[in-house]
Amino acid sequence: MPNPMIYLKACINGARTPDAHPDLPVTPEQLAQAAVAAHQAGAKAVHLHPKTADGVDSLLAGDVAAAVTAVRHAAPGLPLGVTTGFWALPDAAERKKAVEAWDVLPDFASLNWHEPGSPELAEVLLGKGLGVEVGIFHAEAAESWAASDMAQHCMRVMIELQPDADTDLADRLLDQVQAAGSPAPVLLHGLDESCWPLLRHAGVRGVQTRIGLEDTLLLPDGSVAPDNAALVSAAVELLSR
Repeated sequence: MPNPMIYLKACINGARTPDAHPDLPVTPEQLAQAAVAAHQAGAKAVHLHPKTADGVDSLLAGDVAAAVTAVRHAAPGLPLGVTTGFWALPDAAERKKAVEAWDVLPDFASLNWHEPGSPELAEVLLGKGLGVEVGIFHAEAAESWAASDMAQHCMRVMIELQPDADTDLADRLLDQVQAAGSPAPVLLHGLDESCWPLLRHAGVRGVQTRIGLEDTLLLPDGSVAPDNAALVSAAVELLSR
């Protein structure tokens, strides 16, 4: 059994497109199947990127509704979050308008604090009753977030690091975020080369973490993961040591 103190979330597709992995979930049905399998493998929540039919991230209400509805039907009660990534609609006003139109809602949404218009979009998400996961990519974003109202009102703070990040950088950002005095739990994760080292470090530091095809296509031994459930199982085993 995994350490009950460790919260593991599955990030089942991310901004990757179907050419990245044969089992990358894209359609609502695929997202639902992947969410159920990840949950059965030990994930306590799921984060996904709604996509168009060709696998491109979408923030449009219809695509969000289709993804959320499918997962809700397949896994009632499973905490479910979606992206608000700026790359999916790279215009702050249009992104805000798209999210305002959401009528089938997840439980929470991720919001990268350094992206244009994020403080204003946070208010929209809160106004819809959604939890806000604030993504912190660097020290400047952490400083801006700590000085904002969202330090007291977000549901989670995610320290999201790039492939070249190491545990020293993770520790600096963890200390900076925790010094803000936010009541929100903190999640640490990496990407590709930094994914597994930082997942291990999250276990050492006793903070939340995540795993899935969004963050890595490889198992800890360097082999290609068959699917999200395999990644979750590997993370559960690693965090249980």
